[in-house]
Amino acid sequence: MAVRPGKQMRGRIKFIMISMILCLTLISSYSLVNIMIVKGDKYQSMASEQQLYDNVITAPRGNIYDRNMKFLAKSATAWTVYITPNGINKLTDEKKQETLRKVISENLSEILEMDYNDIFEKTKKTTYYVTVKKKIEKPVADKVRKFISDNSDLEMSSYVGLDETVKRYYPSDTLASTVIGFVGDDNQGLAGLESRYDNELTGVAGRVVAAKNARGTDMTFTYQKSEEAKQGNSIVTTIDSYIQYVAEKYLDQAVETENVQERGAVVVMNVNTGAILGMAVSDDFNPNSAFTLSAADQAKVDAVTDKEEKDKLKSELLNRQWRNKAVSDTYEPGSVFKIFTASTALEENLINLNSNFTCNYTYAVAGNTYHCHKKGGHGSQSLSQAIANSCNPAFIQIGQLIGSETFSKYFEAFGLTQKTGIDLPGEASSNYHKLEDMHSTELASSSFGQTFNITPLHTLTLAAAAVNGGYIVQPHVAEKLIDSNGKVVKTFSDSYKRQVVSESTSATMRQLLEYVVQNGAKNGQVAGYRVGGKTGTSEKVSKMLELGIKGLYIGSYVGIAPIDKPEIAVLVMLDEAMGGQYYGGAIAAPVGSKVMAEILPYLGYEPQYSEEQLKNMSVSVPDLTGNDIASAKQTLSNAKLSYKVIGSGEKVTKQLPVAGTNVYKGGTVILYTEDAEEATTVVPNLVGLTATEVNAAAAAAGINVEFSGNTSSPDLKSYSQSIAAGQTVAQGKVVTVNFREEAQADIAN
Repeated sequence: MAVRPGKQMRGRIKFIMISMILCLTLISSYSLVNIMIVKGDKYQSMASEQQLYDNVITAPRGNIYDRNMKFLAKSATAWTVYITPNGINKLTDEKKQETLRKVISENLSEILEMDYNDIFEKTKKTTYYVTVKKKIEKPVADKVRKFISDNSDLEMSSYVGLDETVKRYYPSDTLASTVIGFVGDDNQGLAGLESRYDNELTGVAGRVVAAKNARGTDMTFTYQKSEEAKQGNSIVTTIDSYIQYVAEKYLDQAVETENVQERGAVVVMNVNTGAILGMAVSDDFNPNSAFTLSAADQAKVDAVTDKEEKDKLKSELLNRQWRNKAVSDTYEPGSVFKIFTASTALEENLINLNSNFTCNYTYAVAGNTYHCHKKGGHGSQSLSQAIANSCNPAFIQIGQLIGSETFSKYFEAFGLTQKTGIDLPGEASSNYHKLEDMHSTELASSSFGQTFNITPLHTLTLAAAAVNGGYIVQPHVAEKLIDSNGKVVKTFSDSYKRQVVSESTSATMRQLLEYVVQNGAKNGQVAGYRVGGKTGTSEKVSKMLELGIKGLYIGSYVGIAPIDKPEIAVLVMLDEAMGGQYYGGAIAAPVGSKVMAEILPYLGYEPQYSEEQLKNMSVSVPDLTGNDIASAKQTLSNAKLSYKVIGSGEKVTKQLPVAGTNVYKGGTVILYTEDAEEATTVVPNLVGLTATEVNAAAAAAGINVEFSGNTSSPDLKSYSQSIAAGQTVAQGKVVTVNFREEAQADIAN
């Protein structure tokens, strides 16, 4: 017979059971409170990290345009390659984990041209999203997509993906690179306009939040929230791509021909508005690969073995190629600065066109003797002759008439004590004699542009003021800001800062500077146009003393056209020319002339030639292809061109030079018929010859020539040719031959 527990025992059992239930309830409640309340934020964040994919959508930067709305910089679609290591880590099959890591690393390292080990390490991280490579272009992105689809058996789309982003492009490569600048990896502006207007160009980033599972892939249900990115404002600049191209072309030619060691610059500015139409700096860079050195500079880096020294040199060379010499470097302007001295003295009624100055080769001030570049001196000369002769003794006399106080007052009024305020980063400050430090000797040297430093932009703005009616303009590169719909957000002012000299003084300066080009700086002449200008040559005294060497000079030139109604000023600066010539009149003025000769017609200024100039002008070769030989001969005869027929056919199938090419009158056009083989010849040496001698040598070799530069005198000799002597070319090929006056002395000492 079973024994039933007593009433007391049943009570105990019931109590124990109730107590156990209460304990379990309390423990569960505590855990829930701990999870939901005490540590709720932590666990919610962990869950969100596993379940939500939050991606920032990079906003496209605003575009940068030239003044004709041609792209200088723009943003385009690119992609970021990413992997989801968490998805791999959570696989229970270790063999599959290893297979995935190897397949991903092998393929992505090949497609993206990256190191295998670097990618392999990324696959082992403990997060769901790791960037492998940013800003890849469509062809590479397509290869990544193919890799993902080809490995669907490994569910590769769960572990490798592509996010859309933007990449900055510079369609014209090196064109105006030191002006435009470039951006870094995160699209922030690092130089040039990209840096100066970074806030305006930067857009508003977008965002995508989407549901993901623990492996980092889309969940079976859909959740996605997005905010579109907004493009930044765009800049319409004052830069004209064609003018920029012309400036860069002739600067690069000069740097090579004259063996310029410390780079050069050409700046083209509207003298009435301060708009920069072109700003060229030699040895520039491609902003699409801004951190890549030129082959020559990379060779210098590769030659260094010490890593610290190698890194230091590379950094120095990169900063050198990014540096805008026209804005960030100062120099002693030399005789170009005589524009300032003459303008100041004229405005103060201290001199006029009837003033005379005597030059006996030397001139003494406070025990210091200064020399003229002309041995024996210039004797008695008018103001026009003194500035055309670039006579230092004459301008020392003018400076002494002005006096230190007035000189300093105008130095400040012309804006030379402050930065010009151009809208580009890194503008340098002037280094000059303060009034309290400017005694008679400092005044003497300053009068002809030595012993102080200003930027090339300072020189350009003072020259503009001297000819535009006396107004200081604000040099600028940005014309206006527009939004993504093309609506103008902001317009930058072209107004003058102030007037520093009168219209009367300015008119006299225009007359003087035209006289300079006609009688002194003849290499600055431009056929068919009235041009004014001034050359300068300055010694780099400090550097020569530091290095214990001689022969370091800066040759410069400022040209203004049309001088009767000025609009365009061109500044040319060549730093340390080692090609044999270094005077500004010999090396810089020809560059200014060539730039003017191309951009003035482009800007709509019609040339007006004298009878003498018309005689020496080149002619445009007519299009003769398809004509019968007889009519082609007649057409060439009418154009005062010679001809040579190659072949025995009846029709012209090819011609050299091609239609539209300019050749010297009397040049020969080669006409090929259908059965002809191309005839070749060897280019002769055309350097060091007069125009007549060049023509004879070219005719004998069966080539054509086009003359460039100063051909004002039949005795002038050529100094360079576009195709080197000894090269084999097709008969009829056009070789450009450059002329100049060699002895254009304007150095101050």
